[in-house]
Amino acid sequence: MTKRSMTKLLMLFSISPFLLMACSSDESSGDEAGVQDTLIFARGGDAVSLDPSEVTDNESENVAQSVLETLTTFADGETTTEPMLATEWQESEDGLTYTFTLREGVQFHDGTDFNADAVVFNFDRWMTGSGENFPMYGTVFGGYEGDESHNIASVTALDESTIEITLNNSQPTLLKDLALTPLSISSPSAIEESGEEYRSNPVGTGPFVFQEWQRNERIVLEKNDDYWANGLPKLEQVIFRTIPDNSARLNALLSGEVDLVAGLDSESYAQVEGDADLMLFARPPLNLGYLGMTLTHEPLDDPIVRQALSHAVNKDAMVEAFFGEGAIPAKNAIPPAVEGYNDDIEPYPYDPEKAKELLAEAGLPDGFEMELYAMPVSRPYMPDGEKVAEYLQSNFADIGVDATIVSFEWATYIEQALNGEAQTFLLGWTGMNGDADNFIHTLFHGDNIGSTNSTQYDNEELNALLDEARTITDQEQRNELYRQAQVILHEDPPVIPLVHTSPALAGKQNITGFDPHPTGRVMTTEIEFEQ
Repeated sequence: MTKRSMTKLLMLFSISPFLLMACSSDESSGDEAGVQDTLIFARGGDAVSLDPSEVTDNESENVAQSVLETLTTFADGETTTEPMLATEWQESEDGLTYTFTLREGVQFHDGTDFNADAVVFNFDRWMTGSGENFPMYGTVFGGYEGDESHNIASVTALDESTIEITLNNSQPTLLKDLALTPLSISSPSAIEESGEEYRSNPVGTGPFVFQEWQRNERIVLEKNDDYWANGLPKLEQVIFRTIPDNSARLNALLSGEVDLVAGLDSESYAQVEGDADLMLFARPPLNLGYLGMTLTHEPLDDPIVRQALSHAVNKDAMVEAFFGEGAIPAKNAIPPAVEGYNDDIEPYPYDPEKAKELLAEAGLPDGFEMELYAMPVSRPYMPDGEKVAEYLQSNFADIGVDATIVSFEWATYIEQALNGEAQTFLLGWTGMNGDADNFIHTLFHGDNIGSTNSTQYDNEELNALLDEARTITDQEQRNELYRQAQVILHEDPPVIPLVHTSPALAGKQNITGFDPHPTGRVMTTEIEFEQ
């Protein structure tokens, strides 16, 4: 998802003595031997919350991934799962019971023990919540305690280092779901002590300990000297800096003020590749950038109008103009790399005359007026939301639709989009577990209205297909259901799929140990600087 807007003051805030000390030079971010031990990572927007359980935005999650940990995790560069806080697991023959052995000797940053009771505490917290405070839990497990669709029957501590998760129905994505950052395990003591302030004071078992958050400026993490993995982390400190403007962020890298940046304009790739001191870190494509059309706003409640807008967009020209190497125009709501992708679907051809005919059929021969929300921050699937919004505005003007571009700071933008206040809006999704369910169910199932279903789309036929796909383990059967779901989303479109990108980060040439993962996660555990 995306970020800030015109607030260019934020990106050029004056460098305090603290920041001068943190800049990546031998004097500022190294030890006495000149070894750099601080990573300064610049991104386009600030976090919304540092409790990942209550948010779905990548900026929040990317910080939390250094502080908190999950039971399972993804292998480097892949969406297969590996142990993290759980070292092994067994699945019952009926697929309804999973028994997890937990890593022993692990402590939270506050000195309390990580154990089975802590895991149960976290699950109890999530399942007794709601879509307003723990949206991803409800999306992953079909609701909350007391909901008929809730798929967790129980989470039980069998002993200090063993938990048992019992499901009501099979969940073929469970191990991948448990690797999602919103299901990170927090310190129960810290949650009880901090209350609502926990979102600004996270306490986990991760390689770094939260130290400071200056809103819209920086978040500082310090090395966890008691981390359970021997020899890790490699760095002493990680600083996440907020620099909303893409050019200012790149200039900070070029000047040595920061070490790693996300959200590059496509035209910057060649500049980075031509600098011997820098390099690109390209992620495999596992995302979707889209224009959402909120069905609770007239005339967007009419599928014919949404089809007309789909014909109005010249995606090929847009992708060529605003996206980097490896980006492809999107026709479906999942990227081609995801199992179940329906390549038989023909994309909406760019056809302004057809769009006008459809508007006339819908009773709007003279078009209509609407608001178009432009993402205020750079995201991998949308490096420059303002430029894309202006391009779409021009496309829509050609068919008589007057789109007024509006934007807000990131937290407000997300809130209003999720609440259905935006008529049309730019957003996107980076696949968290590499499964079609994580795209289609998350973004379009009617149960997720008010959390991750920003378009307020509720199609009974689609809902039934997605529910069925969650109850079977045969992957080809699931793939066929997702192929059918994509047909529905094409004929009754809640979004205009725009682009799948191969997003790149730029950083110093001597950075090692960084995995540009397809999910977009930022894991800092093994990062270091070659000398």
